[in-house]
Amino acid sequence: MNNFQRITGGIDVMQLLLAIKRRPELWKEDTYLRDYPQGPFKQIESIMLRFPVKSVHETEEALKDHVTAASYDQHENVDYPAYKLLPEARPIIMNLMAYVGGERLGRVMINKIAPGGVIYPHADTPAHADYYSRFHVVLQSQPGVVFRTGEEQVYMGTGEIWWFNNKLEHEVINNSADDRIHMVIDIRTSR
Repeated sequence: MNNFQRITGGIDVMQLLLAIKRRPELWKEDTYLRDYPQGPFKQIESIMLRFPVKSVHETEEALKDHVTAASYDQHENVDYPAYKLLPEARPIIMNLMAYVGGERLGRVMINKIAPGGVIYPHADTPAHADYYSRFHVVLQSQPGVVFRTGEEQVYMGTGEIWWFNNKLEHEVINNSADDRIHMVIDIRTSR
C-alpha cells in the first residue's frame, strides 16, 4: 500500500525557514489547531497562511456574519496576515501548484513540533480529504521524526516534498533533538 509518495527533493527552503526564525511571534498569533477541543494538535505551534474563515472560537451567530448558509463553501480558504508577512512561502506554494496540476489552493499552514512532541493519531474528515490532496514541504527535520499513516511510516527530510493519504489515521512523533517544521499545503488537483 502506498500511503506516502515522495514528490521531489532538493527544494531550497532556507529563505523561508530564515524568515520564520526572524518572526518568532508568528507562532503565537493563531492557536486554532492547538485550542481545538479534543484535537490531535495540542503539542504543536502553527503559522496559518491560508485557512477557512471559521474559528473554533466563533459562535454560530458570528459565523452568520461572515457567510450565509446558502453561500458557505467548506473548501474555501482565505489568506491570513502571515501569508503577506512570509512572501518567501509563495514561490514554493505556486511552483507545487503548477507541478501537480493544481486547480484550487486550500489550507496552507506551517506546523512546528518541538523535540518530544507529537501530533496525536487522527484522520482528516472525508469531505476535506476527498476534495484536496495533502502535501508536506519539509522545512526542517532530523532523523528520529516518525510520520505514520496507516501501517506505513517514513522519515521526511529537509527540502523534500511529500504527498500522503490523510484519509487514513496518521500521526507524527518527534524523537529528534530539534524542532520539526513542515509547511502543509492542500491542493485540489486536476490529475
